[in-house]
Amino acid sequence: MAWGLSRKPYHTCPLINIPIMARETMQPAGRLRETLRRIDGRGYKAYRDCEGAYAFDGFTLLIDHAQADPFATPSRVRVRVEADVAGFPARCLSTKTREVAFRDFLARAFAAAIDSLGPGRRGSGKSGQIAIARPGQEVLERSSVVVTPAGAVEVRFTVGLPARGRTVLGREAEAIFFQDVPALVRASLLYAATDADALDRHLAVSEDADHLRAALKDRSLVAFVADGAVLPRASGVDDRPLRDAVPFVSPPSLRVTVDLPNRGRVTGMGVPAGITLIVGGGFHGKSTLLRAIERGIYTHIPGDGREYVVADPAAVKVRAEDGRRVERVDISPFISGLPDGRDTRAFSTENASGSTSQAANIMEALETGARVLLIDEDTAATNMMIRDRRMQELVADEQEPITPFIDRAQSLYRDLGVSTVLVIGGSGDYFDIADTVISMQAYRPEDATARAKAIASRHAPDRLASRKDVFGTFRRRVPDAGSIDASKGRREEKVAADGVRGIRFGVHDVDLSAVAQVVDPAQTAAIAHALLRAKRLMDGKKTLDEVVRAVAAEVAEDGLDALTPHPVGGLAAFRPFELAAAMNRLRTLRAGQKMYP
Repeated sequence: MAWGLSRKPYHTCPLINIPIMARETMQPAGRLRETLRRIDGRGYKAYRDCEGAYAFDGFTLLIDHAQADPFATPSRVRVRVEADVAGFPARCLSTKTREVAFRDFLARAFAAAIDSLGPGRRGSGKSGQIAIARPGQEVLERSSVVVTPAGAVEVRFTVGLPARGRTVLGREAEAIFFQDVPALVRASLLYAATDADALDRHLAVSEDADHLRAALKDRSLVAFVADGAVLPRASGVDDRPLRDAVPFVSPPSLRVTVDLPNRGRVTGMGVPAGITLIVGGGFHGKSTLLRAIERGIYTHIPGDGREYVVADPAAVKVRAEDGRRVERVDISPFISGLPDGRDTRAFSTENASGSTSQAANIMEALETGARVLLIDEDTAATNMMIRDRRMQELVADEQEPITPFIDRAQSLYRDLGVSTVLVIGGSGDYFDIADTVISMQAYRPEDATARAKAIASRHAPDRLASRKDVFGTFRRRVPDAGSIDASKGRREEKVAADGVRGIRFGVHDVDLSAVAQVVDPAQTAAIAHALLRAKRLMDGKKTLDEVVRAVAAEVAEDGLDALTPHPVGGLAAFRPFELAAAMNRLRTLRAGQKMYP
């Protein structure tokens, strides 16, 4: 049974809830055909005459914006299929988790249908290309597919309107809108044409993953890795599972069992709260396990291998990041007493060193509410992680401004409740502070906690005791709205995403290459627009954390359309941590401070 029109949607957006505007008054599909034939052979800007809404057989076509030049950004187009025509069952929308998974599934189905059309070249350049923001291995809330308050399914995509040079190819455009688009609708947006079993698996896996993630806190866990999970990826640029990889098997002492609503009972390794070390020889899977945990904040598609690998939603990967700008961050828990007398409670630099950048990254994560820090020694600054006994004797404490992480990890957990999962292979001194030690051997984990503690007890601590045992409070920052500037001279604000690596923000570049948990280009695009929304919420009183969480609350309430003045199909959900990371890496950012407990 299809869902009823009275169903209250989980995401209602004013942009899709309002009546069609005058310029979008519903017209018969034949009117579009007439227009395309009339403008055939004219200058490219004549395509603007096609903008509007058209009633096709079984769906509505909305041409929101027709590009004015064949080399400009492709035209924005939507199709909307009413609930009684689409025919999807009510179970697809019975919970928010299912709704998000359902929309994600339809985005993938629409992308696959585009592929089935073939190259789609109709004219020069990118003419004739139909495109949708393509999902990766993660199930994310996306703006490319929405469900309207009336229950209709709406898909947003782009079309390169056909041209020869800068001349309209109206007949080719007619073929796109009257042949290709109806074929896409029939193939992907009707329940009768859907693989119902695949859809149900997609919904079930998402529901189970969210249930599993919600179960972590009650079990005092920060992550869970299911038995049978496939953690290695095909390559550094291919996030699909590696073929013939060693399946994950939990050490018996760390194995926990969880009952899930769809799959039923699942077993796997629970990573306890506190300080967890991942150790082992090179190439034995230490970093692979940590990367799986860092991606566990997201749900993965069926067949990914990590469907039942989950992490605390507030787990944040941190690393050293040479050269990044730091703006008035309180790094004093890790760095203080600089020889030049600078106040590290409000530290700024245009070109941070490895240790300083890592300290700033940790403090920024804490400022935004991180509950778990994920660190790999391969991407960490050595002097931020450890100072051995010999170095302590050579360089006295009063001469060393850096308090290494080994001397802070316990107080982080004891005083702030922040756990750490750390890949470490070069310092057994961490055995003294670890609560859990997982040893990876040929991609198979063993509980090495008892052995590590026995080794630590046989060898007296090789380091001098820490002089600081309390983490204490730290200052929060209040961002200045005037420093968030995306204008280009006298031109209006303009933002754009560069894959997952960065944002073009007006005339400024925001480097996100070190922000590991941005995993989809659509997230980067959403974060770019969210920075503009954040600017409008800054009032000189709200802290940075309060600003980014206010943006997140708006998105939760109104969907991703809350971020843009018109419907855009290329956005995906993000966390406050990644929005804060982008703001922190904007080189124009200015901020004041206030003390918080």
